[in-house]
Amino acid sequence: MIKSILIANRGEIAIRIARTATNMGIMVYCIQTNREANALYLEYADEIITLEENPNGSIFLNAEELIRIAKLHHIEAIHPGYGFLSESPYLASRCKDEGILFIGPSEKAIYTMGNKGMARNIAQKSGIPVLTGSTSNITNFYDAKAWVDQIGYPVIMKAVAGGGGKGMRIVRKADELELMYKLVRNEAKSAFNDDSLLIEKYIENPKHIEIQVLADRYGNAIHLFERECSIQRKHQKLMEEAPSIALTDEMRTKMGEMALFLCRKINYHTLGTVEFLLDEDNKFYFLEMNTRVQVEHPVTEAITGIDLIEQQIKTAAGEKLELQQNDIQKKAWAIELRINAEDVQADFAPNPGIIDKMEFPECSFLRVDTGFESGKLIPQSFDSLITKLIITGENRQEAIEHAKAVIENTVIKGVKTTIPFFKQVLNHPDFINGTYNTSFISKKLNKPFFQEKEEEKTAAIMALQAYLNEKQKIESNLTQEEDSAWAKKMRIKLF
Repeated sequence: MIKSILIANRGEIAIRIARTATNMGIMVYCIQTNREANALYLEYADEIITLEENPNGSIFLNAEELIRIAKLHHIEAIHPGYGFLSESPYLASRCKDEGILFIGPSEKAIYTMGNKGMARNIAQKSGIPVLTGSTSNITNFYDAKAWVDQIGYPVIMKAVAGGGGKGMRIVRKADELELMYKLVRNEAKSAFNDDSLLIEKYIENPKHIEIQVLADRYGNAIHLFERECSIQRKHQKLMEEAPSIALTDEMRTKMGEMALFLCRKINYHTLGTVEFLLDEDNKFYFLEMNTRVQVEHPVTEAITGIDLIEQQIKTAAGEKLELQQNDIQKKAWAIELRINAEDVQADFAPNPGIIDKMEFPECSFLRVDTGFESGKLIPQSFDSLITKLIITGENRQEAIEHAKAVIENTVIKGVKTTIPFFKQVLNHPDFINGTYNTSFISKKLNKPFFQEKEEEKTAAIMALQAYLNEKQKIESNLTQEEDSAWAKKMRIKLF
């Protein structure tokens, strides 16, 4: 087992990794940047490496600098967390070259699954259902149009190297195609330095289901059930639950087996997630594979009782997987709420700033994964995630009731957050009965935030009072203008 690890990340995931590594007796190194000199995650490090960041880029995106740091301090392994370079085949390859353990799969697996076109072709050859789509990368508009004419509207265009909801556009009509094509290419070039695309048939109103997999270097692989990730905005996940109310045991088994078959096909090891779309006829299709730990991994930990980071480190280090499929049992129902520093009423605009106060209820069914505390600054230069609230119950109904209680008693002041949004979702009948899908926010929510009836009445009274005040002001001004005009006329007549 390794003795030291460099966490090439920040925020809550850095703390999450540090806690497990410390429990495993591994020395933890973290990077301090001038953008977050007093960040909470630094308090969980055994050693802090202070660096001045380049204004044009983050240290967490500089593979060569991360390698240099690890070698300078004789650190044995690098854990990239999620985001940044977590799915960089280059970082994985450089670690291998320098004799540093990369906590993740091989560079070949990362590259293969990171390219949506290649991943799709491998899944199809493996007998996993895929949506009708282009069979090669698209690099010009004429090929794009030819594929769309063959597939038929609606379609979705995706950046081949995309991720995180970026570089994706739905096209429903021919007169939208050229504009959407240009938008996707520009975004793909900017975000991933690769503007090649693929095009697939678009499923209206699907559910987004993902299977958590875990594998070692010796061909052993298991799945840890599924997560439902259908509450999304612009293809980005906002909340998750595990398991999914949409799956039968038969569907769960079949999707799990196909996810594991894919792992074995590419000699995959460590943690990974195979993602599927489930249509209204309960037919599922391969979407993509994420070759890293997911933001939403805690809901899987909550229902299985297994520390996924520990398993990720062990399998990366070459240990044989001790768990077998029969060992994995569902022990609870879990919901994760991603609390972001965003103004819900301003179209989820980021709202960075200093947290004046942050408090969470103390209860046995709540786990809090956060990278902040009261008095800490949420910087503008990073993502807006403040904390993840992971709530459990014996069943789905109890988990929802627990989540309502938690969100009602969570206090975050100083910045605007997505708490009002989650109140709205948790009280919506479509979420409560489990019939929601990826179009839930755009089609089902009449407003993205929750208000109590008394709050609505108060807001209506205040709006009415403001209207009456303005009306009175206008009438008063008109009366004064009329009086002034009359006086002027009288002066003219008198003089």
